Amino acid sequence: MANFSMFLVLLAYGIDAVFAGWQSPVYQNFFSVPLPIAPIKLPKAILKNNHTGKPVHYYEIEIKPLEQQVYPGLPRTRLVGYDGISPGPTFMMEQGTEAIVRFINHGDRANSVHLHGSYSRAPFDGWAEDTTEVGQYKDYYYPNSQVARTLWYHDHAIDHTAENAYYGQAGFYILHDPYEKSLNLPSGNYDIPLALAAKRYNANGSLWDPEANGETTSVYGDVIHVNGQPWPYMDVEPRKYRFRWCNTGISRTYKLYYELATAAGVKLPFTIIASDAGLLEKPIVVNDLYISMAERWEVVLDFTDYAGKKITVRNTPGIAADTDFTGTDRVMQFRVGNKNSVSGQVGNGIIPSPLRSVPYPPNKPGVDRSFTFERSNGKWQINGVTWSQANNRIMAKPQRGAIEVWQLENKSGGWSHPIHIHLIDFQVIQRTGGINRGVEPYEAVALKDVVWLGPNEKVLVIARYAPWDGVYMFHCHNLIHEDHEMMAAFNVSSLNDFNYTETTHFIDPMEPQYRAKPIKSGEFAGTGTWGTGEFSLAGVKDKGDWFSNLDAYDNVDEVEIALEEYWSRTTLIHTATTTVAATSRTLVSSSLSGVVTTSTTSSAPAATSPSKGNKGKGAFVML
Repeated sequence: MANFSMFLVLLAYGIDAVFAGWQSPVYQNFFSVPLPIAPIKLPKAILKNNHTGKPVHYYEIEIKPLEQQVYPGLPRTRLVGYDGISPGPTFMMEQGTEAIVRFINHGDRANSVHLHGSYSRAPFDGWAEDTTEVGQYKDYYYPNSQVARTLWYHDHAIDHTAENAYYGQAGFYILHDPYEKSLNLPSGNYDIPLALAAKRYNANGSLWDPEANGETTSVYGDVIHVNGQPWPYMDVEPRKYRFRWCNTGISRTYKLYYELATAAGVKLPFTIIASDAGLLEKPIVVNDLYISMAERWEVVLDFTDYAGKKITVRNTPGIAADTDFTGTDRVMQFRVGNKNSVSGQVGNGIIPSPLRSVPYPPNKPGVDRSFTFERSNGKWQINGVTWSQANNRIMAKPQRGAIEVWQLENKSGGWSHPIHIHLIDFQVIQRTGGINRGVEPYEAVALKDVVWLGPNEKVLVIARYAPWDGVYMFHCHNLIHEDHEMMAAFNVSSLNDFNYTETTHFIDPMEPQYRAKPIKSGEFAGTGTWGTGEFSLAGVKDKGDWFSNLDAYDNVDEVEIALEEYWSRTTLIHTATTTVAATSRTLVSSSLSGVVTTSTTSSAPAATSPSKGNKGKGAFVML
């Protein structure tokens, strides 16, 4: 009788998927706990770069254990998070304000931090083997000079990324710019980061451990979290809200939609306004949204017509090979206040269209490189190679500033793979195979840094490999797959005839001078107070001076213009402009899907050139 009742429920939702019950203890408290919002991380010091005159914010993040009540009536769950919270604190950054973030490892195992969505220099990008051991710290130097976007920071340590992220090492890093602010989009209390994650628990309320249990394929999880809380609710006013969805989980892909609690299965319209790489070209109205691991999509939902009602965020079952459980068809709930509950109208106007002129890469025919992602002989491989095959791990050597088209193909049967290419923003120009869904409407007007390869899908992406030279990673963002070596590297090769003078070159992500250092006994006093030595204010100022003298990011706009001019002079590709309206673009035709290309491989990266100059001492001063 119970199974027949469930069948009737599934028919009511129009669902033909089969649910697998529970792996974790049964959760009884759907939509009963308020949505947590992570605190804003404040700088510990504000420095000034005398080379540029711009401020530089200095932060300290301590990685340490925490306990969180997940199941009422069961013991608290032990996690390890940034500043001892999960998700970690949210960084609110302004374009043009650089940041130095010191990550102090007092956790359980080695870490590496990737600021996902930033074109950071190679030694600060979170190279998997550039680890910080327990009892060490590393200073990461970030540019914050890209256009407004939702970034996130998360662990990237070799062999343990899934474990560290699963246990809590993830957080939002939001970058604003003056143009975005001028659009009068929902802001402040109406601009809400939402971190998705699916996890599995043991009978005692502790996390089911993927490493301890020898997991090598996926942890889909039967408990859906938003901002660290299973199935929360949020009180909202009957007006527009901006929600920044980020899938911080390790294996589950979602297809989200909204419905009234009293009208199950009737999808409500909402508007997508931004992607991984910032604002779309124009707003796209949809009634559902694919979001795989590491993807970010910003949506505006207007609650004006739903005063006094409840709206549930739901997940569509039957996505790829993901296992569906009793509770994985729902995510969270919004409780809309009455008509008189609106406390402000700022950002509650019409969404502009167009939103911006997106700097799509110039058109280019053909396919430059092809990569297949598959499981073979029990191993997750890219072009038949695993990360541990170090002599073959550099699979591409695009020249700095070159435009390339990459073909990404999923040959893993029912498995799916969200593919992340570090450093660059790319455009998805074609998707074939699978269920023949093509390029999603919201992808077609976006730049991205992650693209989901559904089962048996083949995708073409185009990008300019800029602004920096150096060695970076690309990989599957199902973190179980990544930890089991579905990861490779590419070397953005230097241009011998570029004729643009740079103070320092950052080629090797493992260059010793940028690596983690031991925390000397007694120096670190806490993130809220100054210590001694390298953790004193004087020590931080000295480190800021050292970073400033590198000129890592000072002239990024000039560099990008110089690279475009360089390539406009070659016979390989002509770039008359870096901004091409989507209406004038021609997507690569399906005939290109069969083009055969050859990947270039090389050995380990070359060493970084030493500093070529110094613009003076004491380049950082306190504001």
